[in-house]
Amino acid sequence: MFASRTNDARSRAATRQVTACLLSGLLLAGSRPSEAQTLTVSGPPVLAWAEARIEAIDRDSLVRALARAGLDMPLNIRVTLLAEGDPRASGLPTWVLGVALPPSDVVVLPQRAPTYPYNSLESVIRHEVAHLALAERAGGRSLPRWFHEGVAVSIEAGWGLTDQARLVGAIISQPAIGDVRRLFRTGEEPDSARAYLLATALVDDLRRRHDPSVIGAIASDVARGTSFDLAFTTGTGDTVAAATAQAWGAYLRWTRWFFMLVSPSSVWTGILALSLLAFVAQRRRRIRRRRQWDDEDAEATDRSYLM
Repeated sequence: MFASRTNDARSRAATRQVTACLLSGLLLAGSRPSEAQTLTVSGPPVLAWAEARIEAIDRDSLVRALARAGLDMPLNIRVTLLAEGDPRASGLPTWVLGVALPPSDVVVLPQRAPTYPYNSLESVIRHEVAHLALAERAGGRSLPRWFHEGVAVSIEAGWGLTDQARLVGAIISQPAIGDVRRLFRTGEEPDSARAYLLATALVDDLRRRHDPSVIGAIASDVARGTSFDLAFTTGTGDTVAAATAQAWGAYLRWTRWFFMLVSPSSVWTGILALSLLAFVAQRRRRIRRRRQWDDEDAEATDRSYLM
């Protein structure tokens, strides 16, 4: 699982490179993990700033975010920080920000500026830990890339207004789930960013329409040997294709309202409506004022009769 912006082929190549480092003992140092929950960070002195930031991450918040998705925080997480000049990083493509190596390891290159869908070093760590937790829940069995990335982004930071705006353009063609898979494989940065958006939107819609912990339920079913498609249907009541169409339909309804509100005709309609309301309010004020004057004239006339 990569914090990356490109295709699966490159991701697999990078995974093999980092795994080779692990097997050679470059990344696996120290004793076997204990039962106590730990997060250890190691790296060169030049990355001390990154080590301090990672150690200061709010772990309770991450535990809660994972729990809402029906996932558990891995008992032991080892984060290895690599500097750009590190021989182990020289073979990794420049688009790789981090690598999750289940069951416990995360490799991060902090000097590479995070881009969408990551907005900070902390979000990269949360993203990769989410991958570890999901892989653990699935018992190490394979899960679709779109599912892994959608879950990781939803746990990492969730949706913001900017994401909703980006999604407007991403779903306008109502892509099928096969299109999302292809976007992850193209190797083009715009396609990769769009794939992350679509995957996260689909997972977000699933969690909104069902219990948020449906993610963990699906992964647990896969761990028992059920195919992902069957586990998905069992957990949601929909096929993946039907859930995708339903998610896009929900967002497109929001999109249509958005464009109706911001279209030029709507703006002019709003201006005319406000003008009409202002005219009606002014007329009412004039009527009330005229009635007030009439009442004052009548009162003056009554007083003249009494004099």
